Amino acid sequence: MTNTGTTKGNGTKRRSVLRNFAPLLIDVAVPIGAYYLLKNGFGMSTLMALVLSSIVPAVRTGWGVLKSRQVNGMAALILFVNVVSLLLSFVAGDPRLMIAKDSAVSSTIGIGIIVSVVLGKPMMTAGMKPWVVKGDAGREAAWARLHAGSARFRRAERMFSLVWGVVLLAECVVRIVGAYTLPVGTMVWAGNVIMVVAMALGFVVGGALGAGPMAAMVVAEAKSEAGEGRRAGQVPGARELVRAEPAPADLAPAT
Repeated sequence: MTNTGTTKGNGTKRRSVLRNFAPLLIDVAVPIGAYYLLKNGFGMSTLMALVLSSIVPAVRTGWGVLKSRQVNGMAALILFVNVVSLLLSFVAGDPRLMIAKDSAVSSTIGIGIIVSVVLGKPMMTAGMKPWVVKGDAGREAAWARLHAGSARFRRAERMFSLVWGVVLLAECVVRIVGAYTLPVGTMVWAGNVIMVVAMALGFVVGGALGAGPMAAMVVAEAKSEAGEGRRAGQVPGARELVRAEPAPADLAPAT
């Protein structure tokens, strides 16, 4: 009986993990993976790889608008980035311009994330939530309660996305400045260093100001709810006992 319960619990947790990661996989991993597979694996041109890898985010965005009159933020952002990349693929000329154009993708993503924060739908939540709830039903329920009732929790959620938006915009600025002030040979490798530093800053600062506090609140809320459940379970039938107590009239001697 215990093994059966454990197996069911593990199966439920796996389904929960998949459900949490599904938007991230479909909206981000699939189009990016498709682009590199088509371009490097099948030898397609950059233009064709971008067009074909845009199909999934385009369908997801269109379906969201038609079905629920809402824009799927992450899918729309990936689609927008692909469109920008398509336009930039026609840009040619000076090597410095070619280096600088790489920053356009970072700036596009950064602006999209900041806009999502302004609209009250922080885009980076989709990527961060699975790492916080870890497929645990108690943590998922705690997340929902905090999101609905805690202004501090929602503020940390917005801060996480805002940090990433600002970091990506800053990366764009640094790349452009470097492209026109440093030797081209230096920027060829420095561009990768700038990207790695930007990602590290995003994780560290975003974790300190957003994801970290949110995870702590979720864990505390889940433990608190579990503790209340255990306390309620330790006094089974307490209310029934109160109701079962004889009324004063029942205690009076019969006449």
